[in-house]
Amino acid sequence: MPTAPLDGHPQVPVENLLDLLLDAICVVDREGRFLFVSAAGERLFGYRPEEMLGRPMIELVHPDDRARTLAAAREIMDGAAKPAFENRYVRKDGSTVHILWSARWSEEDQVRIAVAHDISARKHSESLQAALYHLATAAHQAMDVAQLFQQLQDILAGLLPASRFALALLDPISEQLQWLGEAPDAASRLQARQLSQQAMASASVLCTAAAQTSEQHWLVVPCQSQAGCRGALLLSSPASGPAYSHKEQELLQFVATQVSTALERQRMLSRLQHMAQYDQLTQLPNRGLLQDRLHLAMARARREQRQLALLFLDLDKFKLINDSLGHAMGDLLLQQVAERIRLCLREVDTVARFAGDEFVVLLEDFHSSDHAAQVAEKIRQALNQPFDLQGYQHPVRPSIGIALYPAHASDPQQLLNQADNAMYLAKKSGGNRHQLAD
Repeated sequence: MPTAPLDGHPQVPVENLLDLLLDAICVVDREGRFLFVSAAGERLFGYRPEEMLGRPMIELVHPDDRARTLAAAREIMDGAAKPAFENRYVRKDGSTVHILWSARWSEEDQVRIAVAHDISARKHSESLQAALYHLATAAHQAMDVAQLFQQLQDILAGLLPASRFALALLDPISEQLQWLGEAPDAASRLQARQLSQQAMASASVLCTAAAQTSEQHWLVVPCQSQAGCRGALLLSSPASGPAYSHKEQELLQFVATQVSTALERQRMLSRLQHMAQYDQLTQLPNRGLLQDRLHLAMARARREQRQLALLFLDLDKFKLINDSLGHAMGDLLLQQVAERIRLCLREVDTVARFAGDEFVVLLEDFHSSDHAAQVAEKIRQALNQPFDLQGYQHPVRPSIGIALYPAHASDPQQLLNQADNAMYLAKKSGGNRHQLAD
């Protein structure tokens, strides 16, 4: 082995100097087989240098990078220098290492000489930054929780060691945990549920190592928001692997924060949408939502050659309630009227508060020609039963106008106008009755 002359010092073997380098020096012949690997190669590749000698370098390259690695090797042998070529190698333990190569071809020796620098930490940092950006973007743009969860899975796939990734959300009505990505086996489901409930109750991160009662590592992070703890994120990995680290806890906590932000945003949007589409006093659809449903219903009726009906209701002498008992009693009466009308209808029907003491009922999917009249009479009789206004018994006398499509109108506004006109005819005829449009 040649020696390196150093002025004033004993000559030191070159291989000893190369072994002191943190970067690996590799020499590969024309066929791509390793001829020499410095000691640092074991830190990069996981193999001892003698295990790599004579082995084709392409066997260690990550399968997804082999084509461009071979292309780069051909360019180097044609005389092109490659001072900054990046690819991935598969280590002896199966993990992936990112390498920055500086390589050139020695025509005299017919070998490629390359220096390999480990850039895995840099690549991980870049991937993490990109993932954090994509997580924040996904949380802001996701249309629903299921879509967000799918995006989270895709983003975190290469960052967190997990055989299972699940999101547990607390249903506001049933108070039960609803799952996305729940583990399939019953034992894991039970443990995941218990850990989620524990993390949500304590509002703290749970990181458990595999024990006699568990064959998995678990990492559970609660999803906190201004409205309280809405759910939890769970990771689990096999007991044969390493336990979750503090860095992985921090990453999952960031993800949980984004999930909480998305849930809070969706809750706010749902509330705003409800306020825009529903009457705040009676919780019935308002005029705008009625117009939307009427347009859709008429389009369906036209396409399927069916009929539909509109009932326009006005409460006779309602102003007397406000004048004699006050607006609070008038509001209470409107709420009770809305509930009674709703009980007279099917789920496919719509009742909306149109304005003041006016209500509109949309009837679809019926075959009997007198169905609308039967519903109107049912509503009239229900409203004629006295309402309890904090001890004051008061019946309601409605005037109801009925208009049918296609008999009375060909478009939504015309149908509404016909029902409105019929209601005024009913009122002029003494009220407390229903009137079919001319």
